[in-house]
Amino acid sequence: MTHIIIGSLLLSIIHAAIPNHWLPLVLIAKSEGWQKKETMVVAGIAALAHTLSTISLGVIIGLIGVKISDQLRLFPTIIAPLVLIFMGLLYFGMDMGHTHHEHISEKKLAKKSKRSIILSVCIAMFFSPCLEIETFYFSAGSFGWKGIISISLVYLLVTVSGIMALVAVGGRSLEKVNFHFLENHEKKITGFTLILLGIFTFFVH
Repeated sequence: MTHIIIGSLLLSIIHAAIPNHWLPLVLIAKSEGWQKKETMVVAGIAALAHTLSTISLGVIIGLIGVKISDQLRLFPTIIAPLVLIFMGLLYFGMDMGHTHHEHISEKKLAKKSKRSIILSVCIAMFFSPCLEIETFYFSAGSFGWKGIISISLVYLLVTVSGIMALVAVGGRSLEKVNFHFLENHEKKITGFTLILLGIFTFFVH
């Protein structure tokens, strides 16, 4: 199960670093004149909303993996690795675009009340779950609830703390960093990670 956790950890770090998850919050806070403490609270709530929707969907997919694992002995040794490799090839080979591009748009939130802005941000984050991580939930099903809970905790801690940390820095020095490389190549990075994990799973089992 260690390889599943490591894979989910890597993807969680990648997703948390994507500018669409945190940079708009920095820009909104700056334009609205929010205090840093207030900005951090909003960032934490938005990040939590995002992770909860992803985890909720992941648990459902993980339970499907549990069901299949109970019925098919080949699931952990053959089916799960093949699913990881297939999804990896799909992400790596297809320019599907990033599913989080419209997480938060500071332009769309202009001239709204503070409460409306916070609500809009949280709703946008909640209804934009990270679909890439769900593949790990499917594979984690072969380890039962232990695997599902482990991935959920990793994703929750890394994503929330990562987004809050990036927002806390304020984006001043981070704007100079080429985070757009991650954004533009996230699908290929995700696909490469899934393929490696799928191949490694064959040898682990």
